Amino acid sequence: MNSSQSHYLVWFDTEYTTLELDEARLLQVALVVTDMQGHRVSSPENDLVTPVRLPPHTLVSDFVAKECPDLVLKARADEAPTVEVVDTMLVARLESLLGPMPAKIKDRPILAGNTIHADWWMARRFLPKFLARLHYRNLDVSSLKILWLDSKRGPEFDKEDISLLRQYLSGWTLPEQTRRHDALFDVMASIAELNYYRGKLLVQ
Repeated sequence: MNSSQSHYLVWFDTEYTTLELDEARLLQVALVVTDMQGHRVSSPENDLVTPVRLPPHTLVSDFVAKECPDLVLKARADEAPTVEVVDTMLVARLESLLGPMPAKIKDRPILAGNTIHADWWMARRFLPKFLARLHYRNLDVSSLKILWLDSKRGPEFDKEDISLLRQYLSGWTLPEQTRRHDALFDVMASIAELNYYRGKLLVQ
């Protein structure tokens, strides 16, 4: 591969215990790597999604307890990998997909997602090896969403609409249990949303 990896997007999403990010703990992470046109660099089997073990007695918000009970159970299970192990897993997956980390930060792949600053913040707190593997720039689909909504040229992308997701993820297979508050589903929805805005805003 090209020695520069800055033309790759590392789509990343986290689920966590509370919206108070200074207090939050990770519940789940997901990672998919694409090129700038949204094409996978590898097969779906190489996507990464995993629960993250919660420390004993960690509280979760009422919203998370109601919306994500299965995920909370998985994160409380003894077999869930610790956050340190997950950090290593993420780095290893990038190494296997893109090769060794470039020495220059400007040549590293770019973190991408929706409201990506929140996921970046969680990575800064808990996933330092993974964060160090990435470019200093981020691609936030929310920036395009804001511009699109302000233009009043059409509706907001609805990631609850599975047929819409399939339309803008041509050739992709969605997770069997398509639902919000699942990190892999949210990653794919972000990629679909970028494709939606790409065709409506980013045109000649």
